[in-house]
Amino acid sequence: MTLKIALPNKGSLSESAINIFKEAGFRQRSDAKDLIFLDPENDVEFYYLRPRDIAIYVGSGELDLGVTGRDLLLDSGAAAIELLNLNFGASTFRFASREGSDLSGKRIATAYPGLLQSYLTERSIKASIVSLDGAVESAISLGVADVIADVVSTGSTLRQAGLKVFGDPILESVALLIARKHDSKYDLVLRRIQGVVIARQYVLVDYDVPKNALDAACKITPGFESPTISPLQNENWVAVRAMVLRKGVHKIMDDLYDVGARGILVTDIHASRL
Repeated sequence: MTLKIALPNKGSLSESAINIFKEAGFRQRSDAKDLIFLDPENDVEFYYLRPRDIAIYVGSGELDLGVTGRDLLLDSGAAAIELLNLNFGASTFRFASREGSDLSGKRIATAYPGLLQSYLTERSIKASIVSLDGAVESAISLGVADVIADVVSTGSTLRQAGLKVFGDPILESVALLIARKHDSKYDLVLRRIQGVVIARQYVLVDYDVPKNALDAACKITPGFESPTISPLQNENWVAVRAMVLRKGVHKIMDDLYDVGARGILVTDIHASRL
């Protein structure tokens, strides 16, 4: 049975979503105008859709899997669930205004009315929602809103509009692999994508170390289960290979050097099965 998978056709999630499937061994369209692409080797049909629509199609059961943001999934109200955090496309959903932080009785402009309404209802806040389709940062200067609620990545667009965020984040969003429900027929795709997600978080570190410093070095690089240790021609030294978290690799290299390791090399991991 051919799986039908939806990927964003544009926007901040599109390129990363396509790349993660490429790294997982799935073919992708070569022409950005193609809306459907068949990967016969993996028996998958890809649909390139508006990110905002993907949760609707997956939740209705028309498509099996999809990549979209958590913010768009929750805003849609679709009957779809998170299968996997893809670890890219991080953003926060925040309130912003020119001054003040009171929401009661205010006009709040947003492109995420469903998400905002849920937030206000849960907190018994009475405010009117001005639903817009993008570019909400202009709503205050144009006089249609007092406050905006929008997805913020860097905050530069808000600053250019003279706005400041306030309050705690409404939602922390990230790109997700979603489905209508868990199903064993998705296991292969899930395992491959999960392998890429994990691989991106780790690197391989190779180094040579004197035997009398091996225990100290292995404490620095314990590996995923255990480091690989190989003999060298110099019987007083050994070679070590271990997986380490990418974000801490430079500190690890410094610590290894301090205990006597040399020839320290770092290699990217493109896929994994752990």
